[in-house]
Amino acid sequence: MSKASRTIIAVLLLIVFAGCSASTEGEAEQKEEKQPILVQGPMPIEAEQFAERLDDVEEEKSGTFVFYKGTVDDYPVIVAKTGKGMENTAAATALAIEKYDPAAIINQGTSGGHDPDLEVYDIVLGERTTNIGALKTGDRDEGEGIEPTNWIPMDLMASEGSAGEDPDAENIRYYDGDQDLLTAAQQVKDTHEEGKVVEGTIGSADLWNNEVDRIQWFHEKYETSVEEMEGAAGAQIADAYEVPYLGIRILSNNKVNDGEYDPDTAEANQEYVYEVVKEYISTTDGE
Repeated sequence: MSKASRTIIAVLLLIVFAGCSASTEGEAEQKEEKQPILVQGPMPIEAEQFAERLDDVEEEKSGTFVFYKGTVDDYPVIVAKTGKGMENTAAATALAIEKYDPAAIINQGTSGGHDPDLEVYDIVLGERTTNIGALKTGDRDEGEGIEPTNWIPMDLMASEGSAGEDPDAENIRYYDGDQDLLTAAQQVKDTHEEGKVVEGTIGSADLWNNEVDRIQWFHEKYETSVEEMEGAAGAQIADAYEVPYLGIRILSNNKVNDGEYDPDTAEANQEYVYEVVKEYISTTDGE
């Protein structure tokens, strides 16, 4: 073989290897660019057990919020420990959207029952989520008392003016759960053997209701299935950024039918949500 021929072959091999290297780098870059699925949990018992299921976990902190970055079935998933309450959840959701650009958000954890037909360990998929803490009281003078059952809803997103003076704000605002996430959740509902899985309305507020009559009032007026302290805030921020969102809440107690509190429900819910995430990845690739 002539020296010229060997030179040509060497050049061709370099071109082939360079092409393979560029292809591999392109595939790796494409994999890195996949938008993650964000799974939120307020308290350590509602987030950390899911985070333990992730592969290749890295922990990041921002303020009081903790983000566990890893993968499920080689797809990027981030678990956010948001802290309790509406303000924490709203801030953590906005921060995560700006920082990680998630393809979808699942807000999950425990809840108190409003529906007498639901038992501890039953799971509610948030077909709708609503803020049950946004209320307008009646006009009563000093000494005329307090009438909570006459309070009316206040839609804080109805206008940019004063919601207290806008008649259009005297409505309940519901945030619909994303249909693709709901479908994925329904597909794997049989994996949750400790209770049933139903679609319903999740109510949220910085309020812990222990008065059965008040719980029943919300159930009748808002058609709530359960209550918790975070979901509506996450839904509102996700809606503002147009990010698919779903609340998934397990009943840890239910005062309307004497269902006693069980902390183990938090782990059971994370096990189910893990199956939902895997199903969502397999059917939509998170896109």
